[in-house]
Amino acid sequence: MHDDDSILLVVDDSAIGQRLDRFVTEAVADLTRSTVQRLIEQGHITRNDKPTRAAEPLKRGDQISVQLPEPVDTTLVPEAIPLNVVYVDDDIIVVDKPAGMVVHPAPGHPRGTLVNALLWHYPGMHIGGGIRPGIVHRIDRDTSGLLVIARNDYALQQLQQQQLAHTMHKEYIALVEGGFKTDSGTVDAAIARHPRDRLRMAIMDNGRAARTHWRVIERFQQQTVLALTLETGRTHQIRVHCQHMRHPIIGDPMYGVQISKPRLERQFLHAHKLGFLHPRSHEAIEFSSPLPPDLQRILDFYRMRNEHSW
Repeated sequence: MHDDDSILLVVDDSAIGQRLDRFVTEAVADLTRSTVQRLIEQGHITRNDKPTRAAEPLKRGDQISVQLPEPVDTTLVPEAIPLNVVYVDDDIIVVDKPAGMVVHPAPGHPRGTLVNALLWHYPGMHIGGGIRPGIVHRIDRDTSGLLVIARNDYALQQLQQQQLAHTMHKEYIALVEGGFKTDSGTVDAAIARHPRDRLRMAIMDNGRAARTHWRVIERFQQQTVLALTLETGRTHQIRVHCQHMRHPIIGDPMYGVQISKPRLERQFLHAHKLGFLHPRSHEAIEFSSPLPPDLQRILDFYRMRNEHSW
């Protein structure tokens, strides 16, 4: 069966025991193996309606659903969008991204992204190919804070190695619902694409490993300010892990709690600190970003109400 944007493959005797990624690559002529592996990681390829892994051996009768990605315009257009650059040299750019900005072009967001702005301010940044020149890591559209971008292929490779080795230090500030009896902890729960809602992520036993460390910064009567550090970098990781702890992030429209007063237009999540080894000098460097005004206003509101209870 082949719809406009999806394919259903049924495993026969000839494919028993074959790796899933190899099977799909051979069955769908216009997909490369690396593309197939990426689609599996993103949850766009499922096995019997469940998330799966690239190396999973197939069984007779398995139903493999392949959701084909929407075509993306790969013509990158430089745009004169203001950027808050906190550090720049010949190898890297560290940017404090505002909430509301998408990191790179994607279906539904071909323009107005951080990449479009970078190409305007730093022409010729077609690093690494594709639609993500120099992008090492991402933060969600409505999360603010720090990102590092590589300016050349050497820097990109060095930073990607740190990213894969989980040696980058990424600390976020979040305001979550509820109180904590302890001061710190760790969430160790695998994450995969939600089996029914493709826009959401979920805690899944067969998902990708995900670890988030948290500690309490400030306590209010019904909310808590947390500092969270990522050991892994899964999509929506902090948001999903906070929901999993039953302490969802205030203002998160997908996993959290909405508040009407004071009004908050996005999730209270800010990439507060970023540390890594400089790709050229290998010197340890760290950057920090204060809370933006919209989030600081929320904290000031709770402080003025004198809602501290511990």
